[in-house]
Formats: sequence, structure tokens, C-alpha cells
Amino acid sequence: MGDTKGEDKTDKAPSGEAAGPERRRLTRLVVGIGALIGVLVAWQVLTAFVAYTDDAYVRSDLVAIAPQVSGMLASVEVADNQKVRRGELLAVIDKVPFELAVEAKKAALDEATAERDGGQDDLVIARDQLGTTAATLKYATEEQQRLAMLSGQAISQAQLDRANDALQSATASQAAARATIDRASRSLARLEAVAARAKADLDLAQWQLEQTEIRAPVDGSINNLNLTVGDMASAGQPLIGMVDDADWRIIANYKEGYIHDMKVGQTAWVWLDARPWRVYRAEVRGVARGISREPGPQDILPYVEPTTDWIRLSRRFPVTITLVDPPADLTLYMGADARTVIFP
Repeated sequence: MGDTKGEDKTDKAPSGEAAGPERRRLTRLVVGIGALIGVLVAWQVLTAFVAYTDDAYVRSDLVAIAPQVSGMLASVEVADNQKVRRGELLAVIDKVPFELAVEAKKAALDEATAERDGGQDDLVIARDQLGTTAATLKYATEEQQRLAMLSGQAISQAQLDRANDALQSATASQAAARATIDRASRSLARLEAVAARAKADLDLAQWQLEQTEIRAPVDGSINNLNLTVGDMASAGQPLIGMVDDADWRIIANYKEGYIHDMKVGQTAWVWLDARPWRVYRAEVRGVARGISREPGPQDILPYVEPTTDWIRLSRRFPVTITLVDPPADLTLYMGADARTVIFP
């Protein structure tokens, strides 16, 4: 019997040793699942209070400066990457053709002005003539009426006939004078229109001459300049690019799950890749109300490439952020990468 008990103890020992590793594996599995659930819960809680994105970049306005007139470049007054002030001279188009055009338009205006003045003189003469014929008609009318009253008494029929003829002649003269005034008035109106057109042509020629000087429309920096004297400039075709210094901002593309609680004026924090160890205080200036679902021209709605989040593609909306009191020594670069955090 003693041998039997010993054998039982020997058989039970391996079973207890096998249960230990199984229990440890089960414990590790439970702990692992619990840790994963904890991480997911923590992530959900964190993203509910912190909106972070590294899909952000620095942006300003790129001004494409196009000349208003065409011509050959006579001089280039700036260098690539140079900072310029509004109104500063950038380049000059050859002025000679435009100066000659101004002189020609001045001569045309002088001629038109002289013809207009002559037309005014003709109208004055016609009006004076009308006054003379009016006086003659008045006298002829009165004389004819007087002789008509004396007809058959102290005057002859021949005198009355002459009075009637004089009245008819005076009436015709006044009608002719009125017609002359009408013609002179119409002619003067035409000459005044010609003179006005000549003045407008001169104004246009002078404006075009002024436009041969290409000046900076804003404060900013010259970008990617590739011009030399002798190049041809075409009206309406961009010639010089400038990065505007007046409106620097950060465009941060946030997933649609973040934007519902974002408000204008909300505090944000920005890291710039150009200065990765500095954090800048900022604020939300605006949240895009729409994006394009398809790539293409972005003049009306921006298109943001969707990101893969597990399986579903998550849409992102541009959020405009501006730095609050940035340091004076901070230089921003259009297109540079940034990272932003917003606490909804």
C-alpha cells in the first residue's frame, strides 16, 4: 500500500507543473488584451481633447506680376530672393515706342481741339446770323402789316407787293439761319466727340507709358526670378513672382472627425520643421466648409488627398491658423512643413 501512495504522488506532480505555464500564458493574454483595450480607450479619450496633425504647411499669397503692356525689357532692377517694398521698381520695358505714341496722340488731340474750336466759332456766327434775320423779319412783318392796313388808300399795289416779297424773303432767311444753326450744332457735337476720343487716346497712351515701369504691388520677396535685359514681356503674362509678406498662415489638414468642435479664435500650437525645437502660439482663423471629392482645378474648392485609416479613407479639411505675435526674427517660408495641435 505504501508503494501505491508513492506512485500516486509521482503521477500528480507533473500535472501541477503543467498547469503553471498555462496559467501564466492565460494571464499574459488577459493582460495583453487589457493593455490593448486600455491603449484604444486612452487614444479615443486623447483624440477627443487633442487634435494633432503633421499634415500642415506654411502658406502666403503668391503674387504673379504681369505687365500691362508688351515690349522688350530695357532693365531689370531687382535680384532673385530680394525683399522689396510696395511701389519699388522691379523692371522697365523699353519706353521709346510708348513715348512716340504719346507724341502722336498729343498731335491728334491738338488737331481735334482746333477743329472743335472752329466748330464753336461757326455756331456763334450762325447764332449771330439768326439774330440778324430775326430783326429783319420783325421789320418786314411790321412793314407789311402797316402797308396792308393802308391798302387802296395812300399806297399803291406795287408797294404792298414789295412789302409782301420782303416778308417772304425775311422768313426764308430766318429759316435758312435756323438750318445753319442746326448743322453747326451737329457738326460741333461731332467735333467735340472727336476731341474727347483724342483726349482719351492720349490718356491711354500716357497710361501705357507709365506701365512700362513694373513696380511691386505689395511688400514681399522676389521668387524664382529668371529675367534679363532683352527678354520680351507680354501683356497679361506673369513675368515676376512675389511672395507676399502681409498674410502668412498655416494650413493644417485635419480629419473630419476633429473639425466639428473647432471655432474661429481657438488657441492652437505650431511647430515649424525649420525650427523644430520652438513652439509658437497661434489661433484658428477659419475652417473650410467644403472640399472637392475629386482631384482637379482648385480655384473654388480645395482638394485634399485622403489618408488611409485602417480600411476607410478619411477625408481631411483645411484649417487656417495664424501665429500670434510671432518673434521679429522668425522667417517663414512658403510651402515649409509644420505640425499643429488644437485643443477642441
